[in-house]
Amino acid sequence: MTSISRTTRGVYAIAPTPFHPDGRIDLDSLRRLVDFYEAAGADGLTLLGQMGEAPKLTHAEAVEVAAAVLDRTRLPVVVGVSAPGFASMKALTGEVMSRGAAGVMVGPPHTLRTDDQIVGYYAQVGEALGPDVPVVVQDYPLTFSVVMSVPVLRRIAREVPSVVMLKHEDWPGLEKISALRAAEEAGAMPRLSILCGNGGLFLDFEMRRGADGAMTGYCFPELLVDVVRLMGEGGPLTRTTCSTRICR
Repeated sequence: MTSISRTTRGVYAIAPTPFHPDGRIDLDSLRRLVDFYEAAGADGLTLLGQMGEAPKLTHAEAVEVAAAVLDRTRLPVVVGVSAPGFASMKALTGEVMSRGAAGVMVGPPHTLRTDDQIVGYYAQVGEALGPDVPVVVQDYPLTFSVVMSVPVLRRIAREVPSVVMLKHEDWPGLEKISALRAAEEAGAMPRLSILCGNGGLFLDFEMRRGADGAMTGYCFPELLVDVVRLMGEGGPLTRTTCSTRICR
């Protein structure tokens, strides 16, 4: 499969993890979800994030979920590997990357407070996982209670080459996107792919600020696909240009 990079764009649908009533993972429903996202035109998938209920899964279950999806699709798949310790993070990363994952996503521990702590943590992530594993930084302060400022993200982009993407879920965060793109243009940091969350609520505004697409859970992913496509074409976002399944 294709690895994610600093130029990745499009819609990466975040797949929930379905369960049977007795708590077992419902792999048949998961495979149907993958088929649905493919039919909707998603450019990639993301597993085991906040919607994927990763903290509820054992290591073996997390591998089972990733393996089922990777066996089902040729779309690039990003797998959340956030963990309290680097040993478990590295173990899950090794499993999913060996099966063809396009990269991994890591959220910050809630204990991080200073800029140096945040940058240092992602430097340790890059060292632990190795230079060949593309990493997505999950910036979701409303959940993690960790605020990643523009200077922090600039430093991470410069100091951790394996970090190639920002999952931007700050709210409000339009100014952050503009500031990051301005820093790139000024040569103050290398480019990061920026895919945005928050259910696509601000996606058209975020794309105008320089975002590359969406990485979020949404009931109608084909609508997000239309928004990203139309913004890339420079076309107007009107009812007549949206998917007929959505705009009617």
